[in-house]
Amino acid sequence: MTEGTTSAATEGGDTLTRLEQEGEIAADYLEGLLDIADLDGDIDMDVEADRAAVSIISDAGGRDLQKLVGRDGEVLEALQELTRLAVHRETGDRSRLMLDIAGYRAKKRAELSELGAKAAAEAKSSGEPVKLKPMTPFERKVVHDAVKAAGLRSESEGEEPQRFVVVLPA
Repeated sequence: MTEGTTSAATEGGDTLTRLEQEGEIAADYLEGLLDIADLDGDIDMDVEADRAAVSIISDAGGRDLQKLVGRDGEVLEALQELTRLAVHRETGDRSRLMLDIAGYRAKKRAELSELGAKAAAEAKSSGEPVKLKPMTPFERKVVHDAVKAAGLRSESEGEEPQRFVVVLPA
């Protein structure tokens, strides 16, 4: 390879390294937070769909960690934003890091995928658009992906925080 050129493999490697660095920074930040809150949890890092993914898991069933999830994941969302800010402060780059605590997001993702599939089936059978309740950006993304996998289109309507998904018939 000549000087001044890069290969796709190198660029992909650079991206992976950057996302791994984001995960490391996030893990350090979250370890400090767990220490301050005197909570036990193990931190797992991964790279999923071009974003760093960090999970806090507990050996004790996660009851203590539920405090960090909050009602309807509100505390989790706030902690994710704080963690993204901590990464931004260190790297200077905006982070799309995804945080999960005690498997909350993984469980929510499965429920939302099922909801999207059911809404797609309803739109197919009725021939009418199906409007869902307002959701967070994360929730809408999961539903949009499930609707697309079912072979239909969907779009978001409304203004935050009342933005919702509409599943369109074929």
